[in-house]
Amino acid sequence: MKPAYFLLTALYAAIALSSCGDAPLKIYDDPKTVEEEIKSFQLVEGFAIKNVAAEPDIVMPVSMAIDEDGITYVVQMSDYPFIPDSLNGKCSIKVLFDNNNDGLYDSSVLFVGGVPDITSVLPYKKGLLVTSAPYIFFMQDTTGDFVADKVDTLFSGFFTGNSEAQITNLTYGLDNWIYANNHGQAGQVKFLLQPGKEPLSVTGQDFRFRLDKGLYEAESGNGQFGLALNDLNHRFYTQNTLHIQTNPIPYRYLRRHPFLSSYRADRNISDHELEMFQLTPPPYWRKTRSERRQRQYDSLNLNRIEWADKHFTGASGATFYGGDAFPVAYYGSVFTGEVAGNLIHRDVLVRTENDITYTASRGENEKDKEFLASTDSWFRPASFYSGPDGNLFVVDMYRQHIETPVSIPEDLKEDMDFYAGNDMGRIFLIMPNGYNASGYRRPAMSLMTSADLVPLLEHPNAWWRTQAQRLLVERQDKSVAGDLRKILNSSQAVPARLRALYTLEGLDALNAEDVSVALKDKDAGLREHGIQLAERFPVLANEIIRLVDDPAKFVAFQAVLSAGNLPPGKAIPALVHALNRYQTDSLFTIAVLTARPGIQSQMLPALVKAGYFEPAGKFKEMYLEALGYAFGLQDLPGNMPALLALLSAETVKRQPEWLKAAANGLIRGTKASKREKHSPELIASLKKLADQAADEAVKKQLTEINTEGK
Repeated sequence: MKPAYFLLTALYAAIALSSCGDAPLKIYDDPKTVEEEIKSFQLVEGFAIKNVAAEPDIVMPVSMAIDEDGITYVVQMSDYPFIPDSLNGKCSIKVLFDNNNDGLYDSSVLFVGGVPDITSVLPYKKGLLVTSAPYIFFMQDTTGDFVADKVDTLFSGFFTGNSEAQITNLTYGLDNWIYANNHGQAGQVKFLLQPGKEPLSVTGQDFRFRLDKGLYEAESGNGQFGLALNDLNHRFYTQNTLHIQTNPIPYRYLRRHPFLSSYRADRNISDHELEMFQLTPPPYWRKTRSERRQRQYDSLNLNRIEWADKHFTGASGATFYGGDAFPVAYYGSVFTGEVAGNLIHRDVLVRTENDITYTASRGENEKDKEFLASTDSWFRPASFYSGPDGNLFVVDMYRQHIETPVSIPEDLKEDMDFYAGNDMGRIFLIMPNGYNASGYRRPAMSLMTSADLVPLLEHPNAWWRTQAQRLLVERQDKSVAGDLRKILNSSQAVPARLRALYTLEGLDALNAEDVSVALKDKDAGLREHGIQLAERFPVLANEIIRLVDDPAKFVAFQAVLSAGNLPPGKAIPALVHALNRYQTDSLFTIAVLTARPGIQSQMLPALVKAGYFEPAGKFKEMYLEALGYAFGLQDLPGNMPALLALLSAETVKRQPEWLKAAANGLIRGTKASKREKHSPELIASLKKLADQAADEAVKKQLTEINTEGK
């Protein structure tokens, strides 16, 4: 009967769609006017929203940026949702102007057009950095007509598949690095200004670079479309269902040696799971696809739910709000669009001194609703921009369908027009009720002297602080170093002291005394960054070690990461102390393992002497397995005797699972080495370990490696 039931249901649906004399039943909504769309918004109390730009001036907008002189650049991603060929791109960048200073854009110029897959822009050195997979370009208008007439290719080799997962979200960091999301996509990246260098693999990672130093490298994380950097330069990124993630271990630590087992350090920091408060019903195709998938899961007795709506599936555009127009409680929030759910979600980030990572929670006024939700299914808040006036721009792609066709069953595509909305697009501005724009004047920072830029590092709006720092670093005017040190030593504002510290760094004027000021700062965030910068100054090594005991756990964590870069004589005692003190926290264990001294044989007797192995603990098992992996992979003289001596210690012998963990690590490491022949020392040690092993499977594998390696 069940198959017949579904056939009848399909038949009735077909009849309903083609009733004699009646128009076909619409399964997708029509677009609304700008005024109608605004009426569809349900915004939290205390805020208002207005439209500042719309079609035909802009179409298919996905991101925007405002330069130091208040000029607005908007990315129009007209290739979406199809992958263009390299010669016939449709993406473009528009320059928008507010000629009468009323807060509304009233004219535009095409900066550049006909480029494939542009996803983000960043003002830099009187031009724009542009992500356009497989490239990152530098584009400039050299004649003053706001049309790009100079285009240089800086990087090549990024992934060019799915446009939702390409290189994107260029963001200027506190540390003078420029960050970008790469969604972990495979790529062999070349810096065209350094043609002789080997390509950099970014597979499984994000990306960052510094043009002033000619540096570029992979960065930890798998961010998709949406990257927020807060005042402490901590990164938060979106990835469809995971609307806010972070990575507490930068790539430069996580991969500073090649002998670490694979650890993915991404952390989902949301305390409210996937639930969202959506006002629109799921689109017909998603509802139908979800029902089909659920029937399949149920038929296989899988304990799995396929959500069609009210759960994050299209999180996009995570943006740090650093403005000064909203109430102070909103500062530091991360705003994320849910393009499939037609809403804007806000996360409040909290990190106490007992934490390493943040927790993202709903705001007090948004426990049972979103910051903004719409009843208009065409509302697609792809990204945001925290602007110079202190308010929040919303970039609305505004289109009927937001998903890529590759994810939709063929029969459901027949009723879908993937081009519906390609001639539309809107930008809105969210502001507090009663906001008075009369006091705002468009920035003209390029005309300011370097001395005039320095006080802007203390501006309450992060946009001004960032532009001032960037311009000072670009100009390389060291005459302001004294003024910067005054801010570092006496400003009451933590973000200003941080900016002064890193502006000195960007000017190559930073010294050990400056860093010492940060290391002794009453603010934990300053101490955290002081430790990172102290790695450059050997004279500050003991200060790094001292801060392994900092009362703020995240400061101590950074000290452990940085201590791993010290010479072994200083590093090993610090790492042993850290493992002992923070033995119930897996992140500290990983931090120690990322350091070369942390996997050296000299660590083991020091750990035994310190009493690390006396109580049991699951992270000790993790440490021994990772150590075994590193030893098996390296096959260095002295490693195996040290490991056997450790496993023979009375405190360790009382925990038979530790021997098993170390043996499993050795098995994996020796296999991963792909050596044709192991050293006699390793072979002899494997035999002794096999004799001690109680687990028969482990004993067998150790014996097999013994035989193979001879």
